[in-house]
Amino acid sequence: MIVDTHIHLDNEKYKDDLDDVLNRARNNGVKKFIIPGADADTLDYAVEISKKNGDVYFAVGIHPYDIDGFDSLNFDSYLDNKKCVAVGECGLDYFRLEGSDEEKEVEKFRQKEIFIAQIKIAKKYKKPLIIHIRDASSDAKKILLEQNAGEVGGVLHCYNADEELLSLANNGFYFGIGGVITFKNAKKLINILPKIPRDKLLIETDGPYLTPAPHRGKRNEPIYTKFIAQKMSELLKIPLLEVEDITTNNAIKLFFNHY
Repeated sequence: MIVDTHIHLDNEKYKDDLDDVLNRARNNGVKKFIIPGADADTLDYAVEISKKNGDVYFAVGIHPYDIDGFDSLNFDSYLDNKKCVAVGECGLDYFRLEGSDEEKEVEKFRQKEIFIAQIKIAKKYKKPLIIHIRDASSDAKKILLEQNAGEVGGVLHCYNADEELLSLANNGFYFGIGGVITFKNAKKLINILPKIPRDKLLIETDGPYLTPAPHRGKRNEPIYTKFIAQKMSELLKIPLLEVEDITTNNAIKLFFNHY
């Protein structure tokens, strides 16, 4: 059994064959799916998918690239839904900052503001966080600690292999491992994987993006969690079934304890 803890089933790339995508995964041991709230425009579609499929859940959140939409998103209306298991994906992403140094600092400040606001929402509803961090490890870690986000915990989605963030395992945070672990150039993540506490490991695809080898370059989908699990088994030197058990139990503990 595997839980895909981060899969964008509301993405248009699944529109024509979503049922097939889900059934292929189910037939290969994927038992639960979580759609992150990465696109406010498709959030209602994510809710609809979760309503039609008992094993699909969703989160509500504003991605750091879409912070302008924060004020118009009614978080409460989604968080009251029993299929809503988390807040996010939220966080900080400094990778695409543009403009002058002053403009970049303004953007960083705004991202931090919206990130903190979503942490407060998560704490209010006692929901875990799905956290996106890119080129912003120090600021993100500082905010998580200052805001006592460990009260609800969460997952560092698509963990960037930054050793600075490893200590967050002691504050209730998990580490999402995806297709990148199968990439030949992912030496940093490959080397740091054994340092992550096993009770803090999760599996995710981030589909339709970051497709693992041997299908890299094609559309990613939940069935490919098996390649991620296989690579983790190889690197951790433990049986595949143990990887599946560990990551599934971790996902249930973080996201589904209230069910």
